This record gives sequence, structure tokens and C-alpha cells, in this order.
Amino acid sequence: MFPQIGFLGLGKMGSGMAARLVEAGHNVIVWNRTRAKCDPLHELGATVATVPREIPARTEIIISMLYDDYSVEEVFNGPDGLLSVPVEGRLFIEMSTLRPEKAKAIARSCGEQGAEFIDVPVSGTVGPARSGKLMALVGGSESNLERARPILEDMTRRIVHAGPVGSGSLLKLVLNLPLAVYWQSLAEAIAMGHAGGLEIETMLNVINDSGGGLSALSHKISMIVENSENVAFDMKTMIKDSQNILAKGAEYDIPMPAMSVALDSYNAAHSAGLGDADAVAIVRFLLESVGSSLLED
Repeated sequence: MFPQIGFLGLGKMGSGMAARLVEAGHNVIVWNRTRAKCDPLHELGATVATVPREIPARTEIIISMLYDDYSVEEVFNGPDGLLSVPVEGRLFIEMSTLRPEKAKAIARSCGEQGAEFIDVPVSGTVGPARSGKLMALVGGSESNLERARPILEDMTRRIVHAGPVGSGSLLKLVLNLPLAVYWQSLAEAIAMGHAGGLEIETMLNVINDSGGGLSALSHKISMIVENSENVAFDMKTMIKDSQNILAKGAEYDIPMPAMSVALDSYNAAHSAGLGDADAVAIVRFLLESVGSSLLED
């Protein structure tokens, strides 16, 4: 009997999502480039594949949650990739955050071999991934969405059908643009108030309880104040997504000055060694760059 689901990519998000599926009772086979990351899933009851091409031979629905376009290209079209073996009738659920063009290209490659494809990036971070509270942004046909729905429902709180293939990826960029600009604007606001003698925690709590608050801020206040090393959405991923946002804006001839300035700041923070820090470390970076420090409070 074939496992019901294949799952490739066990990073911060993927590991939580795959664990959620195993605990929901699904029979799952997992793969990750770094084999050790499969061990916790194996302990939960998942089977482990040694190369991606093993998975389509053993399951009909395959989920991938990878880092970027390059990783997805390699996993699908590499020598040991998913499409290096017969895949007719399989459904690929690609949940990475990609450029819409890459999602469409992978969909075409799948279609040429008789397989189906939907792009389903998610809104949410590590905590929601583990608790099944993500939001799924689906690009693909209605029939393929319905085929995937029982699985998506075990990983998400809401499923949004955005349109044809590529639409889910575009909607994810739409969601990430204001988030990227928000953290940069928050950093500027906190730096201004701190320079005038206001306490950082006071400012964050007031912003969070006002029209200037973002739903994600409440989960980030302690991280900012305590200079926490916990990471839900790292700086280098924010840079990757911001670059994709600006590329799409350029394609549509849409000026994006706020996004451009935010990306410059994230790049500077990355160069200062904060690439693996949570994106909200942009607040600490700006404070320190103007001669302040969170530790002074």
C-alpha cells in the first residue's frame, strides 16, 4: 500500500507541517537534503526517502516546501528529481514561496509528463505551521484543489483559491510586501522614539494597541525587547521575497519606493551579520546603527 503523502523540505516550516500531517493520521514519506532533519519525523512514524525520485514511485500526492526557485528546480528537474521517473496521475502541491513564473514553469514540466500541479504558498510562520493554523494560497484548477483539500485542511485554518497556477505565488508576494515595509517602518519609529528618550517596550505595546499595530507584532514584542535569537522568518528569506516583489513590480511598471528602501535596509542588516536572524532584527539593527542599543533599556 502506497503512503498517502510525500513531503520534501524539512526546514523550519516544512518540519512543522509534515509533523502535523503525521499526527493527523496520514501515512507520510519525507525527504530532506540534510538527512538528519528527517530523524524527528521518522521518530513520529514517517518513512524516509534517500532521494526525491523515490517519492513519486511510492505515493500519488507529493508536497514540497523548499527555500527558493533554485531549490525547487533542482528537486523537480535534477538528475534524481521528482520528474526523473514516471509521474503520470500524480498531484504535486508546491508550497514554497516562488516567483509566479517558476511555479508556471514547473507546472508545465509536470503537465508534459501527465501529472497535475498547484502552487500553494502559505501565510504564517513556525508556530502556525506546527499547530495547523496557516493560510493556504492556492493557484491551480478547482478540481486539483478539491483533490488536495483534505490534506490542506489538516495544515491550515483557511484555504484561498486565488486563481490559476501562479496566482497563489503572486498572492504570497502581495502579502509579503506590506509586511516587509512594516518592519522597516517600525524600526524607524522605534529609533525616533528611543532617540527622544522613550522606552522601547512602552512604544511597542502602545503601537500594538493602536491602529499602527499589525497582528504579527504581538508575537514579536518580546523577541525585539529581549533581543531574542528565536527565528520565525529570517532576514535572508525576507530579502529573497523582497527581490521577487520588486522584480514583479518592475514587470508591471509599478513604482515601489517603499519596498526599495526596505530592501536596502535588509541588505545592510544581512551584511552586518543578521542574515539568519528574524526579520524583526531590523529594529535592533537600525537602533544600533544610530548609536542606540536595546540593552541600554
